Amino acid sequence: MTDDAVTDDTVTDDTTVNGLTEPDAPAAATHDIHRALEAILMVSDEPQSLVSLATALGSPVAAVRQAIDTLVADFDGENGAIRRGFELREVGGGWRIYVREDYDAVVADFVLSQNPSRLSQAALETLAVIAYKQPISRGSIASIRAVNVDSVVRTLAGRGLITELFTDSETGAINYGTTDLLLTQLGINSIDELPHISPLLADGAEGFDGDVK
Repeated sequence: MTDDAVTDDTVTDDTTVNGLTEPDAPAAATHDIHRALEAILMVSDEPQSLVSLATALGSPVAAVRQAIDTLVADFDGENGAIRRGFELREVGGGWRIYVREDYDAVVADFVLSQNPSRLSQAALETLAVIAYKQPISRGSIASIRAVNVDSVVRTLAGRGLITELFTDSETGAINYGTTDLLLTQLGINSIDELPHISPLLADGAEGFDGDVK
């Protein structure tokens, strides 16, 4: 072995990790957390806690907390960033992306003008569950219908037929209810004017136990 050779026990300052030097690796990892958080929050229908986000990313809660703060600042146009039309907001003990209030009217007009078609059968069934069982969470709706209702709930909310009433302080689940627009579409003044549903059910109550009209 020559004097120029480096033994296996020797580690130089240029040690690489996946092609990056060690000093660069933490920065790259942090950058990935930001992108990963954006991706998760973009498809989340309900607020996500720091713990659930950290678990999904396999990252420390402290690192996720720091990344969240950075994203909030970026979305708000701080540090020279462009202010986005959406914002990252903390509600019910979790984080979720919302349309910025300044653009609520623009988004509402767009959704209504771009979606003139009739509701699908799945949407009508989900809307009925919400109308009769409100306030109700997305999880409860899915339990009653025995199918995933994420996209349908988004469609109904986008049409302005349902709205978020409140977020459960314990579970973080958003509870939905119907809007005045639905009353207008149905030609009634109150949800109390909906027909009794018990006679229309197979056994008179399945899936609607409790306050069944």
